[in-house]
Amino acid sequence: MDSNGVLSHVLPPLMHDPVTFAIPFFLIALIIEWVAAGKLAHDEAERPPNGAYLKPDAWASISMGLVSIFTSGVLNAVALIGYAALYVYVAPWHLPGNAWYTWVIAIVGVDVLYYVYHRIAHRVRLVWATHQAHHSSQYFNFATALRQKWNISGDVFLRALLPLFGVPPWMVFASFSINLIYQFWIHTERIGKLWRPIEFVFNTPSHHRVHHGMDKQYLDKNYGGIFILWDRLFGSFQAETTRPNYGLTKQVDTYNIWTLQTHEYVAIFRDVRRATRWRDKLGYAFGPPGWEPARRPAEAGAAEVRV
Repeated sequence: MDSNGVLSHVLPPLMHDPVTFAIPFFLIALIIEWVAAGKLAHDEAERPPNGAYLKPDAWASISMGLVSIFTSGVLNAVALIGYAALYVYVAPWHLPGNAWYTWVIAIVGVDVLYYVYHRIAHRVRLVWATHQAHHSSQYFNFATALRQKWNISGDVFLRALLPLFGVPPWMVFASFSINLIYQFWIHTERIGKLWRPIEFVFNTPSHHRVHHGMDKQYLDKNYGGIFILWDRLFGSFQAETTRPNYGLTKQVDTYNIWTLQTHEYVAIFRDVRRATRWRDKLGYAFGPPGWEPARRPAEAGAAEVRV
């Protein structure tokens, strides 16, 4: 088969994206949960009750999700061309698209790569800037699941490994959509802990509540998408012991979706600009969130004198 014939099989219409068809079900589930919450949490000074919705917060999440459909569509369209080129011209073999084991490789492979990206996103500040908007809500509900980032370049880059090793590009996108759809239902406080074998293997609402927690014992835990096994294997698992407090360690008290998406980029730019040493500039950009340069001996001594 010539390259044009292969391309016709690896470049299906983008409207076949399962996420597009899942949107109505996301909205129905969101409405049901919103009604089931019983009442809105109007007083932000008090901790929101389980599963509560605050209208401005929920609408900010929904709005960010709607914008992400467009931004993700553009980046995915570009990525699809790149994936097709890797698959056709670089991959040493082509896995059959009609074989069950290719689906297993694609779904598990996407989930492993999601874990890797997700862990990097929490440990490298420049990547964290793309991801932090998803964590910015102090509520945890189905609306929070729609609070998606607008810059998916990190995901796109890592997923290129799959077509490079012969997974059909359309299957990579379908598997990522399955991963994304799965993660919708785990954004809720309305579901407690499930049967222990399920909790051991899969990511669940209990595990994901931990991931969204800003409490010290919950920070940077439970990165898995569909499977929680990666966290258990690589030492990033934390069981839910108490109800988490949600949001960022430094809360961003706004419902402006542009600010929610960009404030960390602005903070990085400000920190890099004021740093005087190149290693400090690199630390502010590529160190973990909250990184600060070590004090020089002279600075430490001056601080002690001032005390």
